[in-house]
Amino acid sequence: MSDKKKKPQKLKARLPRGFGDRSAADIRATEEMVAKIKAVYENYGFDPVETPMFEYTDALGKFLPDSDRPNEGVFSLTDDDDQWMSLRYDLTAPLARHVAENFNDIQLPYRTYRAGYVFRNEKPGPGRFRQFMQFDADVVGAPGVQADAEMCMMMADTMEALGIPRGDYVIRVNNRKVLDGVLEAIGLGGEENAAQRLTVLRAIDKLDKFGADGVRLLLGEGRKDESGDFTKGAGLGTEQIEKVLTVVVPNVGPIADDADGSKQRSYLDRLMAVIGDSEVGLSGINELSSLLGQVMAAGYGGKPLRVAVDPSVVRGLEYYTGPVYEAELTFDVTNEKGEKVVFGSVGGGGRYDGLVSRFMGQPVPATGFSIGVSRLMTALKNLGKLGASEVIEPVLVTVMDGDAEAMGRYQRMTQELRKAGIRAEMYQGNWKKFGNQLKYADRRGCPIAIIQGGDERAEGVVQIKDLIEGKRLSGEIEDNAEWREARVAQKTVPESALVEEVRAMLEAQAEDRKRASES
Repeated sequence: MSDKKKKPQKLKARLPRGFGDRSAADIRATEEMVAKIKAVYENYGFDPVETPMFEYTDALGKFLPDSDRPNEGVFSLTDDDDQWMSLRYDLTAPLARHVAENFNDIQLPYRTYRAGYVFRNEKPGPGRFRQFMQFDADVVGAPGVQADAEMCMMMADTMEALGIPRGDYVIRVNNRKVLDGVLEAIGLGGEENAAQRLTVLRAIDKLDKFGADGVRLLLGEGRKDESGDFTKGAGLGTEQIEKVLTVVVPNVGPIADDADGSKQRSYLDRLMAVIGDSEVGLSGINELSSLLGQVMAAGYGGKPLRVAVDPSVVRGLEYYTGPVYEAELTFDVTNEKGEKVVFGSVGGGGRYDGLVSRFMGQPVPATGFSIGVSRLMTALKNLGKLGASEVIEPVLVTVMDGDAEAMGRYQRMTQELRKAGIRAEMYQGNWKKFGNQLKYADRRGCPIAIIQGGDERAEGVVQIKDLIEGKRLSGEIEDNAEWREARVAQKTVPESALVEEVRAMLEAQAEDRKRASES
């Protein structure tokens, strides 16, 4: 029997399902997009705030699953005092806790925005991640529908600030009170029907995804998807289902040509007949009418319409209590099946008057919306609106000698460039193979290489090599002799002129790029 030690197994590098790494290009694109969104929010008088990724689970709300280990839907663990904590699944519930905890120090109305990662312990799939970024804006302490109207207008301004043209987006608006009135009208009023009402609302929220036929199944016995997974339905009868669908699929939707809002007002009048004498339903219709009037008066009407009443907007979370809204992109994209489909929602929100009140024991009105950063970034890429800000790769200071004195000189050159605001790096690999340094510069996309060997050092000069121009011209020169004679895109300058010459070369490259993009 061999007593040789077993060779240790190599650890397999793998990502957990539903999570993803981000490249430099994605990070920069996100930063570019977030900066534009922030500018709009700041212009509306909002200030930033930041909350931690973990909250005590009970602070996240009664809408979480009720189980001994509350880790369905959220990622949870116990603290050292046996209290359950969960990674936040959105940015709204943590804000409610923050406001309640700091209520005496906060000036109401409290107008704030924040961006951050949220986490969902759900089955991952194509385009469905367990970690993703949201960007929220909220107003806490403003009871009037004017705050909701402002949110809708700010969403519209955000879309346009990101380069999405009018006509390629619409802010769709509904009111949960209207939906509550409809559910009351079909016999689902009262606290005893709360769970069934939520199932109905979540079914309606899938209208964009599954269409009227799919929602009909979800309102009834249930629906089986393509993978064979079955989603239990709300258990409504045929008459109840058709009444709900009559309200949420009225064939008006967001009416692009309704410049004065008259068609939408007509639809609101028709809704009253369905709702009957439901007080909550009538309150919702009045709020929708007021919101529509405010956005029209503020100049958000016209053709194509920017903010529109759409009864199919529900929002799936239980905490919404009034107006709800979604930003929908209306241009076509090709899906994974090769079909042309409307891009759809990139964000939404609504009024949640009960969320802060859970901590306070007193009414605290609030409204806000959330943008799905990754999804919106995908949309901007489809429109060619992302990546406009240019990131120049670093100038490479090459290394010709490895002694301490030479290394000090190369470090000094690199720092001189950086102090002048020029992105630069000194080669850190095996310096003895100079060809590898230029190969590295090529793969890295470096625009310029700085070269100083013993001869140049003795003369007090450096060589500056324009790698962009050199690459372009190299295809036009046929032999080495011609190359040496041409000294392509390379110049020798005094060390004292290093920064000045590098800057001039970078400016010339930028001008070339500009001409190329305009031609």
